[in-house]
Formats: sequence, C-alpha cells, structure tokens
Amino acid sequence: MCPAPTLAPRPSGRTRGQNMIAVASGKGGVGKTWFAITLTHALARQNAKTLLFDGDLGLANLDILLGLMPKHDLGSVIAGRLTLNQAVIPFEEGNFDIIAGRSGSGGLANVPVSRLQILSDDLALLAVAYDWVIIDLGTGVERTVRQLTQNVGTCLVVATDEPTSLTDAYAFIKVTHMERPGADIRIVINMANSTREGERTYNTLLKACEGFLKISPPLIGVIRRDTKVREAIKSQTSILTRFPNAEAAADVEDIAGKLLT
Repeated sequence: MCPAPTLAPRPSGRTRGQNMIAVASGKGGVGKTWFAITLTHALARQNAKTLLFDGDLGLANLDILLGLMPKHDLGSVIAGRLTLNQAVIPFEEGNFDIIAGRSGSGGLANVPVSRLQILSDDLALLAVAYDWVIIDLGTGVERTVRQLTQNVGTCLVVATDEPTSLTDAYAFIKVTHMERPGADIRIVINMANSTREGERTYNTLLKACEGFLKISPPLIGVIRRDTKVREAIKSQTSILTRFPNAEAAADVEDIAGKLLT
C-alpha cells in the first residue's frame, strides 16, 4: 500500500511565475518529455493542482506518449480560435491537466516573437490557478524555446552522460544565463547507470559552468537507467501508473519532493 499523499504547499505567496517550471535539454533523446510527464504526475500525486504544457512547438508529442487524442491543442490557440484556458484538457489517469501541442506539425515553430510573448504572458496568468505548471520545452536554444522561459521561476535542464548531451546542455545554460542572469537553473541527470555515476556526469557539466560562466547550477536529482521506462513509454502510460515502484519513478518522485520543500 502506498502512503497517503501529503498536501502540497500552495504557491499563493509567490511572485508571478514562481510556480512555473521549464524542462529543457540541449538535444533530443535525453528523456526530457518523459521526465516532464513523470514530474507532473509526481507533483499531482502529492495533491498539487498541476498543469503540463507542451511547449515543444516544433515537434509536440506529449499526447502521443500518453495515448491521447485531444480535441483542442495549442495550434487552435495560436490561430486565435481558442483562448489558452479553453485548450486545457484533464488527464484523469494522472489527475493533472494538459495543454497539448500539435503532433506531427512543425508549423508552430515559426510563430512570430510577438505572438510567443503573448502566449508566454497568457500562460503566466493561467498559472495563477495552479500549484505548479510544467512546461516541456523544445530542444536546443532557438528563440521559440527561449521565449517560453521568460516568465518561469525554475528551469530544469535534463542531460545524460553523452558528450553531445553535455555540450548542448551547457549551451542552453549559457544562453539562458546571458539572457537572464541569476535565473534558477538546476540540473537533472537522466539514464545514469548509478546515482554515483550520475553525480560524476553532473560534476563534468558543473566544471564547465563554473570555469566559463562563473555559475554553479545545482544538481536536483539523478534518474537511474530503468528498463521499466521504455515499457511504460511503449504502453503510452505514465510510469507512475504502470510501474509506480520502479527505480526511475522513485527518483523523479524524489525530485518532486525537493521542489515541494
């Protein structure tokens, strides 16, 4: 039997955007979207009212990973047919809300900067109705990615031990730091063979940040490599639903716990 969830603290005393978390990565294939989904679910399991926003405007896939066929998506919002709150759909299995992107279409990647700013501001306003808003960003450092981080309180950068992942994660951190000095950037190491190995990978990235940027983004958690992750993805189900006792699930719940304290 799982212990009864504790009540998550309300963000009512925070300034605008402090309950918004952007999940980023320098490159694809590091498990960014899987982590965003699982973190959202983990926060919801702690009785937090949580919204998951698909901010990957070039290649949205949250709905695919969760086996959803949403009636409304972000494309309708950007086209002016819906307001942002009208695009919210409940994901009852995880007890959280979702704003889906438009799967299989790269058209949203070319949204004008002015429209992106409006979208970002609208999301910040909508966030007032939630305890937490998780934004699954696109990969890389393009303007469509950076624009959606303007109002967030925290940015979680997901990386693995692959050299290209570390290099691209550093590039994202560098650009974010240049645009927003003092931004709350934290590191998540995913698919580590062990917690200790994940910490070594983090230290490699940390040394680059300290040596060249003179900043020390903290490690918020290491997620161990787990075959159950792939099985959950193939079944289009959150790992916290299908394999709640898996090591990777426990690692993400630990990260959620750190955010709640």
